[in-house]
Amino acid sequence: MSGAELELRGISVDYGARRVLDGIDLHLAPGELACLLGPNGAGKSTLLRAISGAVRPATGTVLIDGVPLDEYERPALARRLAVVPGQTVVAFPMRVDELVALGRVPHEHPLLGPQAVDRTAIDHAIERIGIGHLRHRDVRELSLGERQLAVLAMTIAQGAQLLLLDEPTVHLDLRHQVDTMELLRDLATRDSVTVLAVLHDVGLASHFFPRLLLLDDGRLIADGEPRAVLTPERLRQVYGVDPRFVTVAGSPVKPA
Repeated sequence: MSGAELELRGISVDYGARRVLDGIDLHLAPGELACLLGPNGAGKSTLLRAISGAVRPATGTVLIDGVPLDEYERPALARRLAVVPGQTVVAFPMRVDELVALGRVPHEHPLLGPQAVDRTAIDHAIERIGIGHLRHRDVRELSLGERQLAVLAMTIAQGAQLLLLDEPTVHLDLRHQVDTMELLRDLATRDSVTVLAVLHDVGLASHFFPRLLLLDDGRLIADGEPRAVLTPERLRQVYGVDPRFVTVAGSPVKPA
């Protein structure tokens, strides 16, 4: 598998009369691992929705492998792009393995349905996430953290080359947060999946992501390695916190 190339050219998004993203330019190479950071209301989730096509930009273009998003047919886009939302609601009975199997729908034969390769992908995804013990449980009965792991397994089964995640660790305990971060790093390095995740935990993001993208008030104000992005001045300016209380890449930030 080879990762997808993502390019944003001048992306702006309006909600009514309010501009929530303003002229975002971004390029992610295949297999790159990057994290979107920023305070509440900065536009992080909106940017993911614009990339996935859930929100239409007021200006600009999203390109995946050089092709504008609007030119993809939905099945082809689903084979290339996967999205993990911050919270998933399941309103009807469904086992975990049935949820994971939904990731294979874009790959299934239109007449023959699931094949051996699909069942293998489902088993592999469940094993890779480590939720074999939940396989036959009703998704509605799971904790929020367990449900999030099941959704991650569905994404793995989907086999997309570009993975967008909105707060993937929000409902997870500490061990599963670390496991998830290591999984994302493994997907990028071993499977060449291009990963773009939204996180609020600055310490977690700076430890596992070599590239950070800092949004503030709808604008991309910094892009680079953790210590270059999360400077004392920016922590004060963007988050309004004393940098002495922040850990970046495993070490406390030294005030300027």
